Amino acid sequence: MRASLITSVPAIVLFLAPVSAMSQTASQLEEIIVTATRRSEPLQDVPLSITAFSQEELTAKGIVGYEGLARETPGVVLNRPSANFNNFTARGIATNGYGANLQSTVAIYIDELPISTIGNTTVLDPNLYDLERVEFLRGPQGTLFGSGSLAGAVRILTKNPDLAGYDASALVDIGLTDGDALRQRYNGMVNLPLVTDRLGLRVVGFYRHEEGYIDNVGTGIRKSNELIDQGGRAILLWKPADRLSLRFLVSHEDSNPEDSSLTSPSLGPYRRVSDRPDLFVGKLTNYNTTIDYQFDRARFTSSSTYSRFDQKFFVDLAGTFGGAIAFGLDAYGYMKTFVEEARLASEPGGRFDWVLGVFYLDRRHDVDYFYRSSPEFLASRGITGLPDEYYQKQYTHFISHEIAGFGELTWHLSDRFWLTGGLRYGGVDSRGYTEGGYNSNYLANALMGVPGPLTITTIEPAVGAKAEERGPSFKVSASFEPTPSLTTYATVSTGFRTPVVNAYAGRPSLVDPNDIIIPYGAESDKLRNYELGAKGRWLDGRLSANLALYWIDWSDIQVQANRTSDSVQFATNIGAARSRGVEFEIVANPTADLRIALSGSYIDAKVTELTPEEEAISGAVPDARLASPKFQGAASILYGFNLAPGVRGTGAVHFQHVGSFPSSFPHVPGQPGQASPTFGYTDSYNLVNLALGAATDRLSVTAYVENLFDDDAVTYIHPEAFLASRFARLRPRTVGLRLSYDY
Repeated sequence: MRASLITSVPAIVLFLAPVSAMSQTASQLEEIIVTATRRSEPLQDVPLSITAFSQEELTAKGIVGYEGLARETPGVVLNRPSANFNNFTARGIATNGYGANLQSTVAIYIDELPISTIGNTTVLDPNLYDLERVEFLRGPQGTLFGSGSLAGAVRILTKNPDLAGYDASALVDIGLTDGDALRQRYNGMVNLPLVTDRLGLRVVGFYRHEEGYIDNVGTGIRKSNELIDQGGRAILLWKPADRLSLRFLVSHEDSNPEDSSLTSPSLGPYRRVSDRPDLFVGKLTNYNTTIDYQFDRARFTSSSTYSRFDQKFFVDLAGTFGGAIAFGLDAYGYMKTFVEEARLASEPGGRFDWVLGVFYLDRRHDVDYFYRSSPEFLASRGITGLPDEYYQKQYTHFISHEIAGFGELTWHLSDRFWLTGGLRYGGVDSRGYTEGGYNSNYLANALMGVPGPLTITTIEPAVGAKAEERGPSFKVSASFEPTPSLTTYATVSTGFRTPVVNAYAGRPSLVDPNDIIIPYGAESDKLRNYELGAKGRWLDGRLSANLALYWIDWSDIQVQANRTSDSVQFATNIGAARSRGVEFEIVANPTADLRIALSGSYIDAKVTELTPEEEAISGAVPDARLASPKFQGAASILYGFNLAPGVRGTGAVHFQHVGSFPSSFPHVPGQPGQASPTFGYTDSYNLVNLALGAATDRLSVTAYVENLFDDDAVTYIHPEAFLASRFARLRPRTVGLRLSYDY
């Protein structure tokens, strides 16, 4: 099978060109409609910097997860150590790509459900098939999307059933990575109008089996980072009356990477080491009911979602002590979330456009921490007294809430000039609970070579302090159309993250009583974004362009710090930073057969204010760069041609550039002036992808090459020393064939 695949595409080089899109290439580009303001509007009229992806574009470009979205969105990078370990950085708002114990700076939504959490837990990389659209909103989105949208928001919008007719589609993608690692992706959809114009069902299923391309020399497993991802969703849409619709959704995704994709350069570009496979496993199940009612001049929407996210976070921590002892963590997480959002939005076209809504989130996150040695190490050192290989077990859970009211009003003073104001006022709270467990003196005895029985101590139940914060977020913008083809805007907006409570709040240092007392926690960051933008469509739609310039002031930055005397870690706020930059997107159809797309960004983001005490505990230094590339860009050339009557050929060249950026602050937190041994810069890299295909009105076949020049650039560096393998790399060259069928 693999040999036949290789011989079937030896000379068909060209990246995931939008075959379906290119087969329909015409002189006019379609107008893009988005719902970033909670109502349907042309992208050109929205005073935000937005990149929108239709399902046709996702399929055509082979975008199946976050990596493709990030590379296609100006000013955005994805910090992805491994599958299901994802953090976006937008506009430079990040101190490192890990964000340990801090809420992400970019919120991720599936419909109305926020799925992004804190930085050191798994974040599912959901399947992107049969979607209505994906929208990446850059800049703070606190007014409409709440906490976690400090620097932006990603919206993954599922597609409703079609009540008028039957439909079905399938997508099969078979590829080879690094010459012999088989990558299989299967997707299918069936749409059934059960009662014409009244009741319909849409069912989607998917399965991915991707063999690994990294060898783990510690476990002896070749191609250890294999991935199996499977699941599906069903959506039932009922319209009992012309104005009323009810939507019921059930979805499930089970994503199981067999090992981490982080590597050790000293062992070779695609090798890693750990005592066992590191696991970042996620299983997400959602249930949603959406009620939609159309009044004469407004639309009411109520969305209720219950979700469960089960996680495994298994990691070898032996790097903490240079591999001298067996030391690892097996953590199990169980997150239950209920979200309700109800809103009333006016119909467009009046002098005033408005939306009013309320939001409520109730979340319980259980985390069981099992710190382990190994039976082999315990036996070799003569260490006894443990019930099993785990020297510490601690059972915890966290309960958090968010409640808010929000609104947005647009006043059209004329057909060419309008003002928009948005406000969200709400509160967030979180509290941690220790349910119990046990600890022992394993680490001290193992490091000192002391054999014999360990002393077991009970961890008593405890209730942590409650972190809570209330306040407003706002947005104000003015939009002006100097011509019908051009819209300009000026916007001021804010975003926020939830506060953090420290487990050791109030404790003095036993090493140096004069050292700082561990603070209560970290308050929400303060961020304000000033933005100028322009969006245009010219030449009867054959040319479109978006431009945004911004200046962001970020103060009271949430960070993880270390006390200098005893290295106890805690969350706190430090100083201030500034990010300024420019983003652009240009799409042109100079002829009916040719499409050219350009996008890019420049970001200058650095620390601007820092006290000596903040510098000592955080590892930051004045003028330190934030964790984002200065330059980033993409270019595509897509060409269509007639192969035969009813058969359209397509070819594409796609180029992406991502500049290097620092992994973290340059000094060791808690050790003033000491250069961090884990500090480094990712590689600056250029990625070239190619594709060639043919399509009829129902069937398309595309042969492709990803990473044509087999670049092994480092795309992420883990900032903490406990991992022996800390470097993520580009996926090696992948050659494949994609078949898509629409009934």
